[in-house]
Amino acid sequence: MATRAAPARQPPASRKRRASPPALSAPVTLPPPGFVADRAEAAARVERLLQYRFRDRSLLDEALTHQSFSGGAGGAASYQRLEFVGDAALGLAFSNFLYLTNPTVGPGALSTLRAANISTEKLARVAVRHDLYPLLRRNCPRLDLLVTRFLFEPIVTAETIDEQPVSTLHELCQKHGKDIKFKSWQKGGTTVVNVFVGGVLVGTGSSEQMGIAKLNATRDALSKLHGGGNQQVLTTGVGHGLGVEVGELRECKKKLIDQCNRKLWPKPIFKLEKEDGPAHDRTFVYSVQVETQGGIWLTLGDRMSRVKDAENSGAQKMLEHLLKL
Repeated sequence: MATRAAPARQPPASRKRRASPPALSAPVTLPPPGFVADRAEAAARVERLLQYRFRDRSLLDEALTHQSFSGGAGGAASYQRLEFVGDAALGLAFSNFLYLTNPTVGPGALSTLRAANISTEKLARVAVRHDLYPLLRRNCPRLDLLVTRFLFEPIVTAETIDEQPVSTLHELCQKHGKDIKFKSWQKGGTTVVNVFVGGVLVGTGSSEQMGIAKLNATRDALSKLHGGGNQQVLTTGVGHGLGVEVGELRECKKKLIDQCNRKLWPKPIFKLEKEDGPAHDRTFVYSVQVETQGGIWLTLGDRMSRVKDAENSGAQKMLEHLLKL
């Protein structure tokens, strides 16, 4: 998180005159990324970087064409079909590299390492770092804006993949006596992970790989706990002891459904997560999933002796969370 540095202290001009405050700096305007119109020069730059000469440069030109440009002049093909082959080749190359350089790491951790290093965001950063982006034919101002932020990451290693956000979150919560729970589910081919601290939803993340989804959710939780709207969770235990009466609790499911209808969100999904106890003394725990414009959220209700109360408890947690957004 970027913060403005404190100005250096200057001695006053005299005892009677206070030094004037420093002028605010103007916002930084980053120039848009360039474009190499000479395609022969673009191909030559790639060959110099890779130290490899392409026999068919038309394939290289196709690989340097974004889908936003492909429908333009000449009907040029984009890199999407080549990406299908490239993903497999890159996966094999990284599998070989990680297998040889991590002789004591097991297959599960190797899979997580591979997924972290061949993710779309990671590869995009590598392309920008090696100045490949100006070689890309495109017509996408939004992508240009993202590239001008120049956010680079080092390669993810076996020594750093676990120590970054997860252990930091655990240490932070242990310091404040808060418990942490990770809840995950599948949406299509994507794994979605929510992070609960003290029973309150504070972070969410998604990826095709479970390990990466958990890392993304943890990073989101840390950013909100350090400076976002959920900062008070660590100190006040928001989400517990709110004094909601049972009569009011029984209206929470209806209130949540009404809110989703008003906001034109999909209908909330209620799911039985846990059922315990003998037949005469069963207890139930329900989760509630709501999809908004800002993401997909999941809350876990309290243990209740009736299904309806368990559903309403999950809905209550979701309503509390939506109020904080």
